[in-house]
Amino acid sequence: MESVDNVKNKRNENGDNKEQLEEDDDDDARGGKRKLGGVRTMPFILANEMCDRFAGAGFHANMITYLTQVLNLPLVKASNTITTLGGTSNFTTLVGAFVADSFAGRFWTIIVGSIIYIMGMAALTVSAVLPRLRPPPCPAQVDCEEASGQQLWILYISLLLMSLGAGGMRPCVVMFAADQFDMTKSKVESRTWNFFNWYYFCMGVASFLALTVVVYIQDNISWAWGLGIPTIAMALSIVVFIVGSPLYRKIKPAGSPFVRLTQVTVAAVRKRKAIAPENPNDLYENRELDAGISTTGRLLHSNQFKWFDRAAIVSESESYTKEAKQPNLWRLATVHRVEELKSIIRMLPIWTAYILLVAAQSHHVSFTIQQARSMDRNLSPSFQIPPASMTIFSSITFVTGIPLYERLFVPLARKLTKNPVGITYLQRMGIGFGINIFATAASALVEIKRKKAALDHSLLDEPAAIIPISVFWLLPQYCLHGLAELFYSVGHMEFLYDQSPESMRSTASALNWLGIGFGSYVSTLLVTLVHKYSGRKSNWLPDRNLNQGRLENYYWLVTGIQVVNLIYYVLCAWFYKYKPIEEATDIERTDAESYEEDLESDGGRKSVSNVGNGYKELELVRN
Repeated sequence: MESVDNVKNKRNENGDNKEQLEEDDDDDARGGKRKLGGVRTMPFILANEMCDRFAGAGFHANMITYLTQVLNLPLVKASNTITTLGGTSNFTTLVGAFVADSFAGRFWTIIVGSIIYIMGMAALTVSAVLPRLRPPPCPAQVDCEEASGQQLWILYISLLLMSLGAGGMRPCVVMFAADQFDMTKSKVESRTWNFFNWYYFCMGVASFLALTVVVYIQDNISWAWGLGIPTIAMALSIVVFIVGSPLYRKIKPAGSPFVRLTQVTVAAVRKRKAIAPENPNDLYENRELDAGISTTGRLLHSNQFKWFDRAAIVSESESYTKEAKQPNLWRLATVHRVEELKSIIRMLPIWTAYILLVAAQSHHVSFTIQQARSMDRNLSPSFQIPPASMTIFSSITFVTGIPLYERLFVPLARKLTKNPVGITYLQRMGIGFGINIFATAASALVEIKRKKAALDHSLLDEPAAIIPISVFWLLPQYCLHGLAELFYSVGHMEFLYDQSPESMRSTASALNWLGIGFGSYVSTLLVTLVHKYSGRKSNWLPDRNLNQGRLENYYWLVTGIQVVNLIYYVLCAWFYKYKPIEEATDIERTDAESYEEDLESDGGRKSVSNVGNGYKELELVRN
C-alpha cells in the first residue's frame, strides 16, 4: 500500500489540491462534474425557512388574541393552548429527525413536512373565513360565549397538522443549509462570517415582516387575510425550494442513529463484566464500516463514560471479526459509534438548562401581549400599534445586533480571548442566559407601574379599558429579550451542530426544538399551578381581568428560577468536555463525495471495499 504522502502527491499532480477545490465552484477538477452546494443554494433553502418563520410568527405571535378575542377562550386556557401547541409541534421534530437521518434524507423530509404544514394552515384559514366555525363576537369581553366543542376540534386538527408539518421542516432546514458548506472547525475559524449568525438574521427579518404586516392585517382588516397571506407564502416557498434541487448537496442518510445508539448500549450491557484494555488503541475500530457516518472526521476515544467502552472490547470469541467488514453490531461496536453515544450524553446537561430558559420566556407570547392590549398604543390619532406587534422590538434588536456582533463584538473579543471566533458558543449562551434574567425583572417592574396607573385612574375593575400609560414602557424588556436571544439562540444551535455526531445532526437540531417543546410544557405546568394555588380573590393570573391579578409576582418567581438555572448552566459549561475528533481534509471529503456520486450513477455495483481502503489512507487532522 502506498504511503499517505505518495497518495497526496499523486493527487496534487493530477490537480486535485486544496486551492483548486476552493476556487472551482462549477466544475470538479477531475471529472468536469458540477460542484454542488455553496452560497448559490441559500436563496432556495432560506426561502423555505423564512416563509415557515413568516407563517409561524404571523400565526403564533397573535394567536393569544385570536383565542381570547375571536374564540372567546379564558386567558389561562388560551395561554395553555398556545404553550401545549408549541410543545407538541416541537416534539414532532424528533419524528422528523428520525425519518431524515434514517432513510428519507433531509431534502424529502422538508418537502413532505412543508406540504402537511400548508394543509394545517389552510384549514385554520378556512375556520377564520366561515362564521359558523367561530362563536359570536364579544367586544366587551364580559359574559362571552366560548367556542363550541366542534369549533375547537377544527382548531385543534388544524394546529395538529401544522405541528406534524413543522416536525418535518424544523430539524432539517438549518442542517440542510449547513450541509451546503464546509463546516469543519478549521474552515469555520478561517471565515470572516458565521453561517448560523446569518441564518438567524434571515429568520429575524421574516419575523419582523410577520409582526408588522401580518399582525396589522389580523387586527385591522380581517383574520381571513391575516392567516391567508402566510399560507400563500408558504405554498410559494415549496416551489422555490424544489426549483433549487439540482444545486443542492444532499447527504445520504446512514441508517437510524437511534438503532446505533441502542446497539452500543446493548453491546456494553452484554460485556458489563468484561475488563477494558489499558491501551485504548486495543478497542475495536473499523474505518471501512464507519466510512458512511464519518465523512468529515472520525471521533476519537475519550476517557469520559468509560463504561460504554465495553461495547468496543474484542473478546476471544470475537477476535476473528476484528478485521471483518461487518461484525455483529449488537455485540461489538466501533470506537466511533461508542463516542457517538458519549457525545449525546455530554450534551444533555447543557440542553436541560435551555429547557428552563424557554419556560421562563414563554410569557412573551401570552401575558405580555395582554399587558400591551391594556396600554396606550397610539402613535397618532388614527393609528395604534397592534399588541402582538410589540414583539417587533425584539426582532429589531436581534436583526440589528447580528451585524454588530460580527463586526464589533467578535473582533474585540478576539483580541481579548485570542480565540479566532471571539468567544465559544458555551460562553455565548451563558451571556444570553444572564441578559434574559434582566428582561424578566424588567417585566415585573413595568407591570407594577401599569397597575399603579390603573389604580390612579380607577380602572382596576375595567378589563377592556385602555390605561393611560404608554405601551413603550414594555420596550426595555422586549429589547433585552432580543439581545438575549442573539446570544443564546445562535450559540445553542452552534453547540448542537458542532458537538453532535455528523450522522445525527438532524436529531441534534430536533433537540433544540424538543427543548423548546419541554419548555412549553414546563411553562404550562407552572402557569397552571400558579393559577390554582395563588388564591381566588387575589389570584396572580386571573382568567379575564389582568388588572385584578398579581402578574408581577409571577414574573419575580420566573426571575428567581432563571437565576438558579444560570448557576446550573455555568457549572455544566465549566465541566463540559468537547468531543475529540480527527477532521478529514478537503481532498478526502471530495473523494468520498465523488465515490458516492459514482456509486449512485453505477447503480450501486461498485465494491464498498474500495472506499474502505481509500479511507484508511486518508490523512486526518486532529481537532
